Amino acid sequence: MIPFQAKYIAAIHASIAASEAIMEIYQNDFEEIIKSDGSPLTQADLASSDIIGQHLSPFNIPITGEETEKMSFEERSAWSECWCVDPLDGTKEFIKKNGEFAVNIAFIKDGKAHFGLIASPVQREILIGSHETGVFLFHFDQVQNFSAWKKLSMPEKQNMPLVMTCSRSHHSGPVLQFIQDLKDISPEITFAKKGSSLKFFDLAQGVADVYPRFAPTMEWDIAAGQAILEALGGSVVHAETGEPLCYNKANLTNPYFVAKTAAMKLSDQ
Repeated sequence: MIPFQAKYIAAIHASIAASEAIMEIYQNDFEEIIKSDGSPLTQADLASSDIIGQHLSPFNIPITGEETEKMSFEERSAWSECWCVDPLDGTKEFIKKNGEFAVNIAFIKDGKAHFGLIASPVQREILIGSHETGVFLFHFDQVQNFSAWKKLSMPEKQNMPLVMTCSRSHHSGPVLQFIQDLKDISPEITFAKKGSSLKFFDLAQGVADVYPRFAPTMEWDIAAGQAILEALGGSVVHAETGEPLCYNKANLTNPYFVAKTAAMKLSDQ
């Protein structure tokens, strides 16, 4: 029996249906639109958003996310819980057709990420987890066969040389200083560039150790990955304060952060 609540099972089916719609568009020509903030938008973003909304609407839980209507904080502050959704994380990677995009669905309660799901439409895999259930990885075709799901456990030790996963599309100067600091732990560092929240697939499986982000992200980019990583004993923390990221804030932009596995020890720990 699948150990997830009904609303989380609905999120699984939503992500698969959304992924299938995304891939249908991906395999054909599509139009790119530039939004008012300068970021790209495609028919796939909109189709995925609609499908996820339809699957989650029976639970009467509000949704905040990349393509949903942005409510005022005055209204959102009354929410004790909400979904946090990015229907197509990595639109730039989708446009480049490099396959490195994902569907993110997280459940937020009292400002904390309690449940996370990241689906890879190209690989047809889902990474899913919460503190209550643990973390699992499975193929779309295994959705009804829970015994085939792979339960992940926290990595026992960090990689040597250390593996840092980082973005393909966003780079910033502070990352260079972070890399210098990492060399106190591991003189050799391997870099694994990957687009979107798929970086959390590598962290969750112990393929990568750390993911620093010193560039803007939104809550729906990271919430699902944080829930999954924390369920494995890892963390996603504010780069300056060391506090876990929180959600449904007045400002939906994340601070700069560092995500790492439980086995990864920073120099000041």
